[in-house]
Amino acid sequence: MEYFYMLFFMITSSALLFLSNDLGSAIISLMNILLILAPLVGTIFGVIFYYNSADFTELLLAHPLKRSTIFLGQLYGLCISLSLSLVIGLGLPFLFYGLLYSDAIFDFLILLVDGVVLTFIFVGLAYIIALKNDNKVKGFGYALLMWLAFAILYDGMLLVIMMKFQDYPLDTFSLVSTVLNPIDLSRILILLKLDISALLGYTGALYQQFFGTIFGLIISFGLLLIWSLLPSGLVLKIATAKDF
Repeated sequence: MEYFYMLFFMITSSALLFLSNDLGSAIISLMNILLILAPLVGTIFGVIFYYNSADFTELLLAHPLKRSTIFLGQLYGLCISLSLSLVIGLGLPFLFYGLLYSDAIFDFLILLVDGVVLTFIFVGLAYIIALKNDNKVKGFGYALLMWLAFAILYDGMLLVIMMKFQDYPLDTFSLVSTVLNPIDLSRILILLKLDISALLGYTGALYQQFFGTIFGLIISFGLLLIWSLLPSGLVLKIATAKDF
């Protein structure tokens, strides 16, 4: 399945580059696809991998192997496999179109890093849900609901809250709410780097003021790194305590 994932991004990025003939425009279009598809694929693959390898995992547990080695090995193996598919699928067409000689190379690297980080985050979250639910139907349902909450419902609820309380200062609330959603955080980093923060709405100036600086960029990537490492710790904690 990783090959189809790689092929999809390779075909999509090639088509966008061919139609627009502009690296910056292609990156913006890919951002909208990547920020939805990478978390979704990571979620689905994380759940499928856990349930399909359950028997093999129990066999490994019967051997003198540390649980951390087994579960973190499986988790990071899947994350790295999906990340490589993403990097190759996006990287080859852009390299062919002269990315190395373009000013958009740093923008593209941020897009790739965001895609890889989101893959690690949502594979980890899906793995946690599968670990907590032996019932496959419930596991799939909860995992998809988790992705739906982060990708779609979160922004809708945030918009409603901001409209209801628009007469109050919401600067701090906007920043905190962004940190609590890795998809939104990744989107803002890409938009700010592409210098199109106007697409962020009336809070764009606030995001530009904080996330647009070098300090804000470091903090943002640090937060995404924490988001990507947190599921690993939870997986290890749950797997250690779980009675297989």
